[in-house]
Amino acid sequence: MSDGSLNLDDFGDLIERPDSGVRRDAEERRVRTGLPAGALGRLDELGEWLAAAQGRVPVEPVSRPKAVLFAGDHGVARLGVSARPAGGAHALVRAALDGTSPAAVLARRSGVPLRIVDMSLDCDPDELPAEVTRHRVRRSGGRLDTEDALTAEEAERAFRAGMAVADEEADAGTDLVVLGDISVGGTTAAGVLVAALCGTDASVVTGRGGGRIDDLAWMRKCAAIRDGLRRARPVLGDQLRLLATVGGADLTAITGFLLQSAVRRTPVVLDGVVGAACALVAQRVAFRAPDWWLAGSASGEPAQAKALDRMALDPLLDHGVTAGEGTGALLALPLVRAAAALAAELPVRREPEEGEGSAAAEPDADRTGAARMLDAT
Repeated sequence: MSDGSLNLDDFGDLIERPDSGVRRDAEERRVRTGLPAGALGRLDELGEWLAAAQGRVPVEPVSRPKAVLFAGDHGVARLGVSARPAGGAHALVRAALDGTSPAAVLARRSGVPLRIVDMSLDCDPDELPAEVTRHRVRRSGGRLDTEDALTAEEAERAFRAGMAVADEEADAGTDLVVLGDISVGGTTAAGVLVAALCGTDASVVTGRGGGRIDDLAWMRKCAAIRDGLRRARPVLGDQLRLLATVGGADLTAITGFLLQSAVRRTPVVLDGVVGAACALVAQRVAFRAPDWWLAGSASGEPAQAKALDRMALDPLLDHGVTAGEGTGALLALPLVRAAAALAAELPVRREPEEGEGSAAAEPDADRTGAARMLDAT
């Protein structure tokens, strides 16, 4: 893509897996701590994954995470498929900017900067900060059940915007991204993508969404996904066209962000059904890309479960959180940080010298100050 053209096939060559040799070294280091196998459960696996992503042992603590939320409205929301009003995503964005949304509260309490990227909100861009709206592609999206969500040109712009945000975060030193979305109608678009890519029917992937819609709204949503699925199936071989047909600007940007983050070796924690659907599209583009992602939390949405199962990603948490906006991924972040801290700071046993008995525990030279402070208490 260096010549300016956008060829999604290039990602297959550009994306490499996290370093398997480093992962083996991390496993060996874990054995040398002397803790019983399995004592730390999934935290061992997370620590080894981070070491492979960073390319170093012991792993560095996660010190510069960022929550990145892509925002947009979807024309399909006009059918009454959401508990929120069509075109209402800008109110959710304003709450996040004001620090009153669940994601904003969790990010603030965790010391995680929150970045919102408006791709297709249905409001005047002057209502929001210029930093939020500078990547906007259009105002709302087409109704995916009867028309394309984006034009081909808009889809390329949205995809490139996602790539640009990934590059900006990598260049800024972000060492882990908590990824989320702020949308009205986004779970309907996600359901279409998952049903199309998994070859299943609309009813299998239709969930209640973040607002827990009633039965009548669920039937309208199921019908919209069914109609969108008919339009999606003929373009399954072209992932960018698929996103233009039924995805919308925010989902297209998230897909570009995920792929470019994998190119830049930036690990990402996914949140909710929208992120899972975009990850599934990205996997079709580059099969190694999912090795750079974690599933933060199970939302209970059937489409999310279907997509994660297809990618062999097992959520870290399952608390039934459906708020979206990166909330589930933010809840999982302390686990990831704990895994990094344990992998970095647990002392290892040195190899016994000739004539010595069992190896004694000897702290690594690069243990952090936090570990030494614990020793002193």
